[in-house]
Amino acid sequence: MIIIYSMFNNLNSEKQAEIINAAIKEFVNNGYEKASTNEIVKKANISKGSLFNYFNNKRDLYLYLIEHSIQVIEKFYEQIDVSETDLFKRIEDIGLQKLYFHQKFPHVFDFLASSIQEESAEVRDAIKQKVNPVYDEGTDKIYENIDYSKFREDIDIEKAIEIMNWTMFGFGEKGLKQINSFENISEFGDLYLREWKRYAEILKYSFYK
Repeated sequence: MIIIYSMFNNLNSEKQAEIINAAIKEFVNNGYEKASTNEIVKKANISKGSLFNYFNNKRDLYLYLIEHSIQVIEKFYEQIDVSETDLFKRIEDIGLQKLYFHQKFPHVFDFLASSIQEESAEVRDAIKQKVNPVYDEGTDKIYENIDYSKFREDIDIEKAIEIMNWTMFGFGEKGLKQINSFENISEFGDLYLREWKRYAEILKYSFYK
């Protein structure tokens, strides 16, 4: 397996990204069982023989994508500023970082999210061993050092966080649909932050003292 992966890693970075993105998109759209390697090679502009020179079979490809995606999300978590104790600012930063990572690594977040729902026995155990712990660790990191004393005493903080996450998720999905129309990512980031702050002010008024 190391030899097979080494052959893939010897490709130039652009070709690696093309294959990874084509494969991830196929698995996200169709799940493990229904994903077609024929579609992957077609979208990646390679032969099927080449794909199976790099990865022994579909399962090996899927497991490689898990490892790749975990490395990406670990880098993402490293960017979280845990010195920021305000939950709204923390979520704001996470949302912005996610957009930046999405631009560089399209569909990785979708792939890991879909893998959690994957029911195929071929890959289920590997997902539990590799992906689930990363999500648990990430959740701990996201809420590390948050100052919950800013919330009103009559607020159910757990429910409030759920509402904030739902809002950010919906707002983030909207942002992902818009980001590709901007050539300047910094310009988009400024627009994104200004719009998010409008949502945040409404929620702060509801939840904070």
